Amino acid sequence: MGKIQEKKNAMIEKLHQEMALHGGIMKTSELYELSMDYRKIQQFVKEGILERVKNGYYGIGFTGMSEESMVSSLFPDGVLCLETALHYQGYLETRPACWQIAVDKNTSKSRFKMNYPPVQPYYIEPDVLMMGAEEFSLGQGKMFLYNKERLICDCLKFEEKLEREVLQQALRKYIEEQDKDVQKLLEYAKLRKVTQKVQNRIGVWL
Repeated sequence: MGKIQEKKNAMIEKLHQEMALHGGIMKTSELYELSMDYRKIQQFVKEGILERVKNGYYGIGFTGMSEESMVSSLFPDGVLCLETALHYQGYLETRPACWQIAVDKNTSKSRFKMNYPPVQPYYIEPDVLMMGAEEFSLGQGKMFLYNKERLICDCLKFEEKLEREVLQQALRKYIEEQDKDVQKLLEYAKLRKVTQKVQNRIGVWL
């Protein structure tokens, strides 16, 4: 085996190790830190060693990966919200086609310029982004999901973004919850500035 091939094999091994640490996907800038240049990256893509996931992002093993695994790999800092969160909280039977994800309002918008998987970002103030967020398993990775109390407050805050039937179903299912935390709901309602809506729409049932 020639020295060039040995060097290439060592690079591929290092690439696999780093990809494993990054959940199977890395930014171009992170590949540059492994002493790879643009030409080398494109050569590896051509040879099938690397896969171009989207502009500025490359992965290994993304072909055939589920949407859930792709989303958890691409947006580990995001929080599933609104209808997507309603599905994973058991309030909606069918997951919406577009992934609704709350992110820090300072997050680069270029991260979401992608055709697949379809993602709808919601830019949130960083001091309230993680309020009520809980980690859960999604596909082969982990992500955050708003708890039911935060979710209900957000659904009321952004009710114009939801179909009326979806909102009504979510409110009804929350009212029927055996382990709902009304105190927490009211705390979140105050912070999300929807106290009046909570009192008017579901207060009489709590």
